[in-house]
Amino acid sequence: MPHDQHELALHLLSAYDTQLREETEMLGATAIDRSGPLVRGKFGSRGFVSYRDLAGLTGTALDDLIAQTIEHFARDAHVSSFEWKTRGHDAPPDLSERLLAQGFQAEDQETVMLGEARLLAVDVHLPPGVQLRRIDDQADSGPDLRRAVAAQERAFGVPFDLEDFVQSLEKKRALVEVWVAEAQGEVICTGRLEVVPGTEFAGIWGGGTVPEWRGQGIYRALTAQRAKSALARGVRFLHSDSTPFSRPILERSGLLPVTTTTPYIWSRGQAPHE
Repeated sequence: MPHDQHELALHLLSAYDTQLREETEMLGATAIDRSGPLVRGKFGSRGFVSYRDLAGLTGTALDDLIAQTIEHFARDAHVSSFEWKTRGHDAPPDLSERLLAQGFQAEDQETVMLGEARLLAVDVHLPPGVQLRRIDDQADSGPDLRRAVAAQERAFGVPFDLEDFVQSLEKKRALVEVWVAEAQGEVICTGRLEVVPGTEFAGIWGGGTVPEWRGQGIYRALTAQRAKSALARGVRFLHSDSTPFSRPILERSGLLPVTTTTPYIWSRGQAPHE
């Protein structure tokens, strides 16, 4: 990475740590509390752990904090699992091993991409017959949301909880936009824009194209449309936790990789590793 880009990446990372962690990650939570450096939240049956840093905790003290956090969520019979979201630049470097030792399971690592929204807000040529449309701002958005969820399940190959999604959308109605690309009456690509109140950021999430339509610029076009909408809302920066599929598209558009993120999941009934 060239020196000027490296300096920009450090500036963006600082803004990310300052503006997008702790309470900011708890938007829509049904309950929030603090424990030392941690902010803990509940989202229905799922828990979430956020922090800006771990206050220098290492060794046994960090193990104790992890154990106390497990106990906190385990005491709540309504919580079936919780996520401890790690970042690649966080200390200490052995946090992942300590989470695994207490029964967490690591999900896929993603790259945190950040940059100016204006860099993505460009005109992108679409294949013939493909149209972009926002679907959450209609009087009856239910049928379109169901079609979008079905397309997202095809794009990512995993189930997607429609009920949880609709409930989350209702809680953040003024902050979330759901966009789709359609062809021949079918949803072929989906993506959300989520404005983060009190910050300079909006997130671009859930972007996925069904397999037979990939490689034709549709995800890039949907991202550009969300960037234009973000600018219209006064947003300066966009951020995304990117898969290996979306990272190169966002990087070519001018976003920078600033760190990585790996979710560690504790589920009720999991036993620590021996």
